Amino acid sequence: MAWDMRKIAAAASHLDPDQVALTDIEELDENWWFAHGTPPTPRAIAGHMKRIRQVDRSHPIILDADGRLMDGMHRVVQALLAGDTMILAIRLPETPPPDYIGVNPDDLPYDVDA
Repeated sequence: MAWDMRKIAAAASHLDPDQVALTDIEELDENWWFAHGTPPTPRAIAGHMKRIRQVDRSHPIILDADGRLMDGMHRVVQALLAGDTMILAIRLPETPPPDYIGVNPDDLPYDVDA
């Protein structure tokens, strides 16, 4: 399952952010970026490292209604590396239905520069 992050960002735009403990973000201990067959090559890891360095943590991460991360893993990792214990987050009151079901992550229409 996957969501169109433009829709998720729009749904979150009117909600107030709050601080969330990094220890509450379960995805930090999951295979987040390489779970769907993409090998964790040095080049792939470097790509994520570059994005981690470049993110703007003034933008809150987005959690679904159950507290699962929907957007912002690079910001979460940047906070973790900085030694922070909290991060700014918006939690959606309801998790919207997925926009994509059964689609290979490589086939999703990502705009990585957004």
